[in-house]
Amino acid sequence: MNQLLRQCSRGGFRGFASQSGKGQNLKIEGVKDIIAVASGKGGVGKSTTAVNLAVSLANKWQLKVGLLDADVYGPSIPTMMKLHGKPEFSADKKMIPIENYGVKCMSMGSLVAEGEALVWRGPMVMKALEQMTRGVDWGMLDVLVVDMPPGTGDAQISISQRLQLSGALIVSTPQDVALMDARRGVKMFSQVNVPILGIVENMSYFKCPSCNEAHYIFGKGGAQKTADVMGMRFLGELPLETGIRSGSDEGVPIVISNPESFVSLAYGDIAQKIVSTLEILNQPYSRPEINL
Repeated sequence: MNQLLRQCSRGGFRGFASQSGKGQNLKIEGVKDIIAVASGKGGVGKSTTAVNLAVSLANKWQLKVGLLDADVYGPSIPTMMKLHGKPEFSADKKMIPIENYGVKCMSMGSLVAEGEALVWRGPMVMKALEQMTRGVDWGMLDVLVVDMPPGTGDAQISISQRLQLSGALIVSTPQDVALMDARRGVKMFSQVNVPILGIVENMSYFKCPSCNEAHYIFGKGGAQKTADVMGMRFLGELPLETGIRSGSDEGVPIVISNPESFVSLAYGDIAQKIVSTLEILNQPYSRPEINL
């Protein structure tokens, strides 16, 4: 961690913001596809979705998966994935990601003391993200899942430009305010030529354990309507579920603790749709346009 801090402070390596990317190979060595899990705003369950999809891709679909926590200011992956210790360094001085549940993970939360606040300006954040991508020995991966910071600012744009993203997954709740921000995220990715894999509606409804009735607390069908209007693929609904929350807090994703539950099967279905979409996008044909 001290090495990373020194490099960020003195500009010891070239960061995202200092490179245009033109004429360069932006792929990470050994990584086939990189997908961003994004949201226009915080609090919609983006990180929880990223974790359960990554673990599902690794365990149910038997892919080699990495998970990058790109939210430098609010890293949550170490807690959600029950990561312990700090990354070691390889012989060529690259960080070795910490692995759990079959997923290789890298997060600023594994590099700083728990609860420590990073008071960094944009350039230092960009340099840290560069080090956590190309300064990591990922090995051979089928998919690297990037848990993006919320919003559509400099960090999000720079990540999109500096990583050769295969596509972006948008996470939103059904309410209009969240969907408004989700549409901004879609437009941002479209402007930097990143294909949209689809939209996931999180916290779609709460199923009462007593009456077994679905209660649509945040509205109903908002993400489906947004997908239809914008020409995106609607990937599915994820309900409000106690097991999802407790699994995140305890560091045991629900797809591990209860793999046959309804919500775990829903995550697996979304993961399968992502895999099939990536296979299509990797074919030499023109990509569909989003209705902005």
